[in-house]
Order: sequence, then C-alpha cells, then structure tokens
Amino acid sequence: MPRTLVVIPTYNEKENLANMVAALFALEIDDLSVLVVDDNSPDGTGQIADDLVQQHPGRMHVLHREGKGGLGRAYIAGWRYAIENLDVDYLIQMDADFSHQPKYVPQLIHKMSEGYDVVMASRYVTGGSVEEEWGVYRKLLSWFANRVWVYGFLRMPMKDATGGFRIWRKETLIGMGMDQIRSNGYVFQVEIAYLSWKLGYKIAEIPIHFPDRHAGQSKMGLDIQIEAALGVFRLLRHYRHFTPADRQTDYALQQQTS
Repeated sequence: MPRTLVVIPTYNEKENLANMVAALFALEIDDLSVLVVDDNSPDGTGQIADDLVQQHPGRMHVLHREGKGGLGRAYIAGWRYAIENLDVDYLIQMDADFSHQPKYVPQLIHKMSEGYDVVMASRYVTGGSVEEEWGVYRKLLSWFANRVWVYGFLRMPMKDATGGFRIWRKETLIGMGMDQIRSNGYVFQVEIAYLSWKLGYKIAEIPIHFPDRHAGQSKMGLDIQIEAALGVFRLLRHYRHFTPADRQTDYALQQQTS
C-alpha cells in the first residue's frame, strides 16, 4: 500500500479542521497521514492542529508558518517538508472546508495505482458537478475560466485546471522543480497543472461533486480572480517550450539553488 500524505493548508479553519481530520482517518486507509500547514491563523487553528498531533501520534503532522503567505507557498512548504522529513509515496492536496470531500480520497489513490503521475479531482469531466445552489455568475465564471480562458491560451487537455483537489507522486513534484513555481494565489493550481503537462507526466481526472464549504469564510475574492486571469499569460510565456527533457531529478541540487 502506498504511503499517502494529505497536505492541508489552513488559515482560520477552526470550525472545519478537526472534523476533516476525523473524516480522513475514518476512511481506514492503511499508511494514510495528514500534514497541516497553518499560516499562523488568528482563530487558533494552529493550536487545534497541535492537539490533533497529540491525538494521532505518527499519523498527524503540523508545519507552522509565520503569517499568511499564500496558498502556493503553503503547499510548496508542505511538500518540501514532507519530502525532506517524512517517508511518503503520494501527496494529496485538498482544502479543509469540505468542498473537497474525503470520500473521494480512495478513488484518487486507486487511480494513481493505474500508473498515473498525477490525478486531478474534476468538476467538469463526465459525472462531475458543482453545488446546485451556486448562482449563475459563479457557475459561468468557473466554467469560463477552465473551458475558455485557460484552455484557449494554454491548450491543456484537463477539464478542471483550476481545481485544488489532486494527488501527486513524490517523484513528480521533485521532477517539476518546485523552486521555479512562482504563482501564489488561485493561478497556482493552473501553473502546476500546466507545468506537469508540459513536462510530459501522465495525468488523469476523476469526477467529483463540489459543494460549498461547510463553515467559515471563502478566501476567493475578485482580486484573486483577476490575478489568476492575468497569470495565464505569464505561464504561457515561461513554460510554452518546456518538454520532458526539462524534468529535474536531483532534489538536493534544487535545495541548493532555490
């Protein structure tokens, strides 16, 4: 059974974190552990994570960061911590708010066993869906971002390049060269999808239903949406000529140059 680590970035998720960790461990998946990357949440989420470490020794880990540094930096910090300190094969990225439902974790792991390098949970492949109560504007914006804007410029075959519920092989993250990833907001998800595709990694998508968060406030504002839209042009300029020959293999060297 592959050793799988769920990496969860948090900022003010005290209402969700303990329930999310309980739901993940209730799946009873062998060799499943959790790493919380907390950005010094003022609501005490970091302390909740520390308490969970005591409750689940060996299966629960926490990385405290000094402040709110952004989604992309949180994931990269978590991935680096895991690669350097934990014995893992797969790394899952997901939110704490239950918009990414734990019930899909076994499906992600199973799909990876078919030989993929990354598997993405998708709202827009056949069988996928979003919350029925979403307004027309929100549905249109999400569909336009994925099927028109991102696809139109980057030509990626993935139908949900902006989603943040994915599973990666450790070797894939190393091969992508995390030191060169620059996005830190919503476009971070697009960047790592585009980079993995340009590097020739084998990618699959599985359908999921995407509900609204259980509790707390969404961090998605208009400024983040604009940053993501404009960031697509930077990705196209920077990665358009990448090929599998640009994969990196020496993680220690990456650390020396990052």
